[in-house]
Amino acid sequence: MNKIHEKTLQDLEFSKVLQQVSALCSTEIGKESALKITPYRKKGDLLASLALTNEYLASFDNENTIPNHYFEPISKEIQLLGIENTLVEIEGFRKIASMSATTNSHILFYKKFHEYYPTLHEKAQEIEYTKEIIQKIDEVIDRFGEIKDDASDALYKIRKEMGSVRAKINQSFAGALSTYSSAGLLDDIRETVIDNRRVLAVKAMYRKRVKGGIMGNSKTGSIVYIEPEATKEYNRELNNLEYEEKEEVQKILKELTNFLRPYKPLLIDYQLFLTLIDTVSAKAKYANKMGGLLPKINNDKRFNIIDAYHPLLYLTNKAKGEKTYPQTIELHQENRIIVISGPNAGGKSITLKTVGLLQVMLQSGMLVPVHERSEMCLFDRVLTDIGDNQSIENHLSTYSYRLKNMNFFLRKCNSETLFLIDEFGTGSDPELGGALAETFLEVFYEREAFGIITTHYANLKMLANELPHAINANMRFDSRTLEPVFKLVLGEAGSSFTFEVAQKNGIPYSLINRAKKKIERGKVRFDATIAKLQKQRSKMEKTSSQLKEEEVKARDEAKRMEELNTRLKTKLESYQQLYDHNQRMIYLGNKVNDIAETYFIDKKRRPLISEFLRIVETENSKRKKESAAKKKAARAKKKEIEAEVQKEVKIIRQKKKKEKTEKSKQPEKPKPVLKIGDRVRLTDSKSVGSIDSIEKNKAIVNYGIFTTSISLDQLELVEAKKK
Repeated sequence: MNKIHEKTLQDLEFSKVLQQVSALCSTEIGKESALKITPYRKKGDLLASLALTNEYLASFDNENTIPNHYFEPISKEIQLLGIENTLVEIEGFRKIASMSATTNSHILFYKKFHEYYPTLHEKAQEIEYTKEIIQKIDEVIDRFGEIKDDASDALYKIRKEMGSVRAKINQSFAGALSTYSSAGLLDDIRETVIDNRRVLAVKAMYRKRVKGGIMGNSKTGSIVYIEPEATKEYNRELNNLEYEEKEEVQKILKELTNFLRPYKPLLIDYQLFLTLIDTVSAKAKYANKMGGLLPKINNDKRFNIIDAYHPLLYLTNKAKGEKTYPQTIELHQENRIIVISGPNAGGKSITLKTVGLLQVMLQSGMLVPVHERSEMCLFDRVLTDIGDNQSIENHLSTYSYRLKNMNFFLRKCNSETLFLIDEFGTGSDPELGGALAETFLEVFYEREAFGIITTHYANLKMLANELPHAINANMRFDSRTLEPVFKLVLGEAGSSFTFEVAQKNGIPYSLINRAKKKIERGKVRFDATIAKLQKQRSKMEKTSSQLKEEEVKARDEAKRMEELNTRLKTKLESYQQLYDHNQRMIYLGNKVNDIAETYFIDKKRRPLISEFLRIVETENSKRKKESAAKKKAARAKKKEIEAEVQKEVKIIRQKKKKEKTEKSKQPEKPKPVLKIGDRVRLTDSKSVGSIDSIEKNKAIVNYGIFTTSISLDQLELVEAKKK
């Protein structure tokens, strides 16, 4: 993949997208990294980047939330580690420990959930997992960012002595304070602090009676601040200990710095990894805001974006609460170039920018706001000529600049190029400029480049109609209200609606008529014909939509009636069975009533019991006969059908060899696609069954009494399932 030109990124306002992504980063170094995003030059790197962003986006919708990745940059500390005899400050060690802990948490997380985040796990495995850095720093520095007392034996001893001396200072000062206060030599405030030392507030008239060093006096001179003599001696000792402490702390920090020097490459990897995660996180958040996803990426140069939005326009309108119109555009080998025409302000340029910006975003490792069924491919170059590029500095007119740009297109354009040109051919004499533009388009076409252009030139529309792998398109425009519909329609050129728009904007009708007379009659008729075709297409789409709705309603009604009919049949069968059962019960009830009446008259038990037994045996014999008859009939029917099927299978197998030779000679007839519920039979057979299920090119065919598995190739359709 070649590098996409900087001018293309400017034309498509890619920097604005990067600014929005950068604002979603958590760290300053991440923000800087996001602003430097450019299209990838290697396909492998691009696919890995897209997978990273897609996996991070998926984490927003599952319970396995990715850990926090915030960190403070350690660039300064890394630089110091590379210079001999330098010292890293305590704050620097705290940031290094925090970064190491954050990186370790990510490595362990991706390892645990590698099935959810395979690409993130693979990236994390490139970083070495180690606890030595954190452990070593924790041995020296506490969670408040202070050097621990036991960081070394010498420091422990020094700080212990310092504690003892401080206790003596407090004790001696308290004694002096009590003595001189009781003597009435001190002012009402009694004491204060100067240069971090406690001093006595002595009345100026008694200063010679207090032993110690004078540290200062009040503004009025009525108070003299004196440090007691005993406290002064202990403070000198404390100063010496503080100096020794400072020296020992420097020694400890130097040793810790030297310990970390071999880890410099790993710390660089830590910072790069977390910066990458911050950038990926921002991309995923941006995709989440605009409904972005990863479309299918194919290798056969098929570009089909469905319901695609321009990211900047979508987010702006979303903030305002306004609607954004999506576009559906398709490019492939049989339809490489689209020529879009139609009135100004109809959405031609934004459609062009949408295609270009989404392509650049995808090739920069970003997800795009399209429908999930969309497909995109990769291009070596994306060439654009959008907007008024008049250059005052270079003394170039708009047309001169565009010609210079076209020259660049002609040198770079090939089958791996996507070109996007707005208002192709404008800036010069319409006939001459149109002819030159037509020639350029023919060259792009011959080189099998993919592209979209917008134009008002009729000759370009006609060329697109003549070229086999090019197509006209127009932005839908309501001719009644003269308002844009912002919908791209492929297959026909668009009218510019020049006179209609002029009339809507208050231009007198008499002037419009005079303008019409000044141009060729054929041109007016051509433009009017295009406008008429657009109106007819709009009506046809409405009619088609209504017919589809009516068809759906009719299908639903037929389905409902069929279900109702099935339920009624089931109920009738149930009622018939209930009726037969009731009739039988009435017959048996009458028999029992007759026996009971006979017994009531003659009181004889034996005839009663024998008659009951005879009735029971008669009923049981009927049940046995019915059951046996049903089973026998079912077995016979099953054997008969199985024998017939097996016989037919043998016949079919015997005929297969002959059929192969015949098929090679005669063109094969298209076989209907068999579906569940279809009525089928074996080829050249009479037995008909229905398909219960289809799996792996075999169908389970139900013949009523039994089912069998038969290859789909051996079946022929008798009756398709009714919808």
